[in-house]
Amino acid sequence: MFQLLDRGDELTFTLREDGEIHLSPAIEGVAHEDNLIVKAARALQQASGTSLGADIALDKRLPMGGGIGGGSSNAATTLLGLNALWNCGLDQDQLADIGVALGADVPVFVRGKTAWAEGVGEVLQPIDIPEKWYLVATPNCHVSTAEIFSHKDLTRDTSAIRVAAFLERGGRNDCQPLVQKLYPAVGEALDWLGQFGHAQMTGTGASVFAAFDSEAAATAVLQQLPENIEGFVAKGVDNSPALSKIPVHKNATGV
Repeated sequence: MFQLLDRGDELTFTLREDGEIHLSPAIEGVAHEDNLIVKAARALQQASGTSLGADIALDKRLPMGGGIGGGSSNAATTLLGLNALWNCGLDQDQLADIGVALGADVPVFVRGKTAWAEGVGEVLQPIDIPEKWYLVATPNCHVSTAEIFSHKDLTRDTSAIRVAAFLERGGRNDCQPLVQKLYPAVGEALDWLGQFGHAQMTGTGASVFAAFDSEAAATAVLQQLPENIEGFVAKGVDNSPALSKIPVHKNATGV
């Protein structure tokens, strides 16, 4: 289940005629060519055959290693933004196909709809979720997605469920017990947030979240965050704010 929020990093794209891709500022511990933003720009250059480039400025607002899709969202926004800036004319299907090669979570941000996902995350069914406000809290640790997915103790035999069952009964995160075991700080954050609502881990962590009926209720809990946990409050939305700013061709089905 992918729930979009009205909060994210901000990217600014400036056209270059020389084909170069420059990203600033550099992210500590991530080589320039390994950054998903740069990889997305390179992939779009190759797919479209354009000779244009871009200066890309990143205002990083989401925690790294939180499992909340910041890197995937940035890659998708890069595809959408540069597709428009370079006049590539690719539609959402084509951009999503490029995106899934970058990461399983990229297509949902290309399509920009809160959605139920199957496959590796590329088979998407847009759904409308009742409006909620989310407190997202991130303890001071960085969870390796690769470590969790490859760990021998990760549950791998969970029965598949359909969207109707999820909407009726909710679901569970099979990564959560393992991450709590390997990263005690995540367990402590879940215990703390669980005092105020149903606390769950997002993705492979380290971020955890709880849903509230109002911004005021979520903000009241945010103001009580322990010093070793960072957090923010955001509204759940069914449509990505990026798509309201970036024109993109719909695919043949209009999805």
